[in-house]
Amino acid sequence: MACFPTSSVCLVLLILVMGNANAQLSTNFYSSSCPKLFSTVKSTVQSAISKEARMGASLLRLFFHDCFVNGCDGSILLDDTSSFTGEKNANPNRNSARGYEVVDNIKSAVENVCPGVVSCADILAITARDSVQILGGPSWNVKLGRRDARTASQSAANNGIPPPTSSLNQLISRFSALGLSTKDLVALSGSHTIGQARCTSFRAHIYNDSNIDKSFASTRQQNCPSTSGSGDNNLAPLDLQTPTAFDNNYFKNLVQQKGLLHSDQELFNGGSTDSTVRGYSNNPNTFATDFASAMIKMGDISPLTGSKGEIRKNCRKIN
Repeated sequence: MACFPTSSVCLVLLILVMGNANAQLSTNFYSSSCPKLFSTVKSTVQSAISKEARMGASLLRLFFHDCFVNGCDGSILLDDTSSFTGEKNANPNRNSARGYEVVDNIKSAVENVCPGVVSCADILAITARDSVQILGGPSWNVKLGRRDARTASQSAANNGIPPPTSSLNQLISRFSALGLSTKDLVALSGSHTIGQARCTSFRAHIYNDSNIDKSFASTRQQNCPSTSGSGDNNLAPLDLQTPTAFDNNYFKNLVQQKGLLHSDQELFNGGSTDSTVRGYSNNPNTFATDFASAMIKMGDISPLTGSKGEIRKNCRKIN
């Protein structure tokens, strides 16, 4: 059928196309197309965390590291191809990001109940929420409707994810560039109330920095030799008190100068974020509320929606 500019049919089609291209995320995106989505994801996440409590932190981190690189588009899950070098071997992820096989299991389970419907990017968003909730943290309504990227970028990952050596100003600047406030920065950093870090990530802090509790530094040095290349992959909990419980002890640790990473302790080091850290250390409910809000906000970073991207059948490769 020929189309003319004055045709009402063409105008309707044009509006539909434009609306599709600029589709918004919504909490009920899959309510009719995949009604069993949430229960399917949660049971698989629960199973993975029951086998290894640390997995909750790893799955949450995948969502962070995905969203901070070209938006929340599932690009971190892509294996390298002949046409691009992906994000898995970027400095912030190599020998560090983990949980890919759990995401594979979740995707398979979701494909069984509604094939070709749910994106890997959305699976990461739901998985992050479930991981936090299962470990005792807050819940929130996850906005959905993201589609998956068809490419990934190692250089973007190297430049997009703040390293553990970051200063407070560098952290504020990076979060601000993504539309996240300084309060969001502090709240989201509270995700370090769970999980572990490698010696190579905190060696400089425990040996070279002065803003660290001496006995805490001494304890960490016992499992992290000062020589680079020796014990690089030895692990230590990011939260000394309750490393597998999502609570506000991370902030209590910072007030006591017991932050494991340099970038952690920068949040409580005489700067503009000290009062927020102290507030969260005294009020776990405020932290939980602000964390949930910040996670929703982070999930809004540059999603592919409408006709952009694709719904991958396999999270590791494009269709």
